[in-house]
Amino acid sequence: MNKSSFKSRKRQEKAANIATVIILLILSAMVMLPIWWIFRSSLMSNGELFEWPPSFLPKRWLFSNYAKTLEFYPFWHYFKNTMTIIVPSVIGGTVTATLGGYAFARLRFPGKKFLFSLCIGSMLLPTMVTLIPLYIMWTRGFGLIDSYAPLILPYFCGGGAFNIFLIRQFISTIPRELDEAATIDGAGQFRILVSIIVPAIKSAMIVVALLLFIQMWNDLLQQIIYINTDEKFTIAIGLSQFKGSLKSDWSAIMCATCMSFVPGVVFYLIGQKYFVEGIVMTGMKN
Repeated sequence: MNKSSFKSRKRQEKAANIATVIILLILSAMVMLPIWWIFRSSLMSNGELFEWPPSFLPKRWLFSNYAKTLEFYPFWHYFKNTMTIIVPSVIGGTVTATLGGYAFARLRFPGKKFLFSLCIGSMLLPTMVTLIPLYIMWTRGFGLIDSYAPLILPYFCGGGAFNIFLIRQFISTIPRELDEAATIDGAGQFRILVSIIVPAIKSAMIVVALLLFIQMWNDLLQQIIYINTDEKFTIAIGLSQFKGSLKSDWSAIMCATCMSFVPGVVFYLIGQKYFVEGIVMTGMKN
């Protein structure tokens, strides 16, 4: 390859990179625009919200809207109730998904392949199919009416088949020689899991915790079904009720919406590095 051809290829690669960056910036702006629109709307008066043409920036940044909204929107009470459900569910789901993934990846027991196929096949089962039977089981069978238990206890079974599959795929990438060396040194299965496997799959466990957090934070349907009293309302229920009671005060509604999705965004940003790493590495070894 001569020098002129090399320079031509470098120019083409540089132009392609610049075009890619521009396209990504445009797509990112399109994704962020609705979030920005909610935030800027929360800092406007109701009169300014209905002006035409709409302004991209508020004329006055009314941060006092948030203080006014908190006077009749008990965000912190809803936040406490939501975390009462999420914290034990995330911990329980992550731990049991790790145990299940380890069993499918390392242990030998009768029916292992069948159980794993059954676990993966359950992902094809729509949530609406099991909704009514589960409601009857929790309310009539166990008498758990207006309780957080039906929202927490199911997550102590791995938190879903995908979480178990994700952990299993990560563990499959770890050489078995490490397990064998630990066994020679006298380590049992639990010691191998805690001392060798868990440190190696930390990113996968964080991904599972993130997925469970996001799933439960946005889970309005099941929370409405199992929670009936105002004192136990979560952020998802409280926000839906708040929107229904204030049909004209859009500034307050936008403030409540911003406060409701900010904790979820912050939690995701904290674990974003591990989330991307976990998704990329999933399935690298069967």
